[in-house]
Amino acid sequence: MYFVFLLYINNQMGEVMKKHLVVSSVFLFLFLSNTSRAQTSQDSVQIKETCFNYLEGWYEGNAERMEKAIHPDLAKRIVRADPQGRQRLDQMSALTLIQFVRAGYGTKIPKEEQIKEFKILDIDGNNASVKTIAKGFYDYIHLAKYNGEWKIVNVLWDFKKN
Repeated sequence: MYFVFLLYINNQMGEVMKKHLVVSSVFLFLFLSNTSRAQTSQDSVQIKETCFNYLEGWYEGNAERMEKAIHPDLAKRIVRADPQGRQRLDQMSALTLIQFVRAGYGTKIPKEEQIKEFKILDIDGNNASVKTIAKGFYDYIHLAKYNGEWKIVNVLWDFKKN
C-alpha cells in the first residue's frame, strides 16, 4: 500500500518534492529499525552486574563469579614489549584467566586498596563497550548479549602507569 502511495505521489509531485519524500522515507526507516535495537534499563543493570562479577571475582578469587561474567571463548589481550622494545600481542584465554582467579592473584590486593570502577561507553543492540579500572590495571571490554545474558567476549588491557 505504501508503494502504491509513492507511485501516486511520483506522478503528482515535482522533482524537489520527490527528493524530500525519498529522504524522509529513508530517515523514517532508519529510525524505526534503530529503535527496535535500543537498550533497556535492564540491559544496563545486567552489564553492570557482569562487570562487578568480573572485578569482584578477581579480587575475591571467586572463579564462579568470573565464569559467570566471561564467555568461554574470551580473548583477553595486552601489548607488551621485550627488552629491545619489540612489541608483541599476548593473549589470555578464559581458561587461563579462571586459573589465575583460582590461584588467588587478585586476593593479594588488600580490600582497602581495591578499585572497582567502570563506565559503560556504549550499548547498541546485543553489543556493549565498557572501561573498567582496577588496582594496577585497566580494561577496555566488549560484551555481547549471548543466550539472553551479557558476557565479556573481548578485553584489551594494560597496566596503569602510575
